[in-house]
Amino acid sequence: MRVIMKTLLLAGATVIATAQGRPHMTAQTPTEHDPRLSDFRAIEFRRYLVRDGERKHFAQYFDIYFPEAFQQLGAIAAGSFLERNNPNGFTWIRAFHGVDDRAVVNAEFYYGSVWNEHRDTLNDLMTDSDNVMLLRPLSPELGLAILPAVDPVREPDGAQGVIVAQLFAVKKDAVDAFAKDAEPAFSQYRTAGAREAGVLVTLDVNNNFPQLPVRTDGPYLIWLGILRDTEALNKSFMPLTQQLSATFAATGLLRESPELIVLDPTPRSRMRWPASWR
Repeated sequence: MRVIMKTLLLAGATVIATAQGRPHMTAQTPTEHDPRLSDFRAIEFRRYLVRDGERKHFAQYFDIYFPEAFQQLGAIAAGSFLERNNPNGFTWIRAFHGVDDRAVVNAEFYYGSVWNEHRDTLNDLMTDSDNVMLLRPLSPELGLAILPAVDPVREPDGAQGVIVAQLFAVKKDAVDAFAKDAEPAFSQYRTAGAREAGVLVTLDVNNNFPQLPVRTDGPYLIWLGILRDTEALNKSFMPLTQQLSATFAATGLLRESPELIVLDPTPRSRMRWPASWR
């Protein structure tokens, strides 16, 4: 079912999410100017389907119209991506300081002038926008990494790198146990060159902005990582995921096999491999 208000956001300002305990995520970043642009505790992992042949156009509209709109309201788009193995798949991550902020910001945006002007164009390009997970950080030190906005002068080619999102369908009341059992595997991902960008789990609360549906089939845990390029993905990361599949299954805490989503950042995606990372 398509909703009249398809969710679109972005944000564009300089922000850095909590990276304490994950020194591998620390990059050269500007001084924090606005404390509201950190500590995001309610996160939407949004996966859209776009009409055949229109995904590039959708991404262009998204990058041009929406990066600053949500940031001005106090939320942020942590990243926006093209799903590599799905030619119609567009994924993005939106973050709010808390559940109450989610309701307020969404109302301000979807009943506001920016969305009102562009909604018909964007809605006409989408075939589905209801595949949305409402999440929170597993712990404060594993919060979502919010990188500085893409610098159009220093990064003329736009956002680079490859993002990986591994989705684990966890059994009821087993999220913490699975996270503990999976941490050695996640450590191997980091050793293989992936910059951990967050460990997120289902936020089990009522949907306080029901105009935008969220999934209720959890719980889930999502591990996010950033790789330098496709070579790093194919040479190191993908073989490791295959080796570790038996490790995850052996926990006995999953409802189904993990799903690995390979994502290419859109030109203005905050979540990327910055040039400052060597």
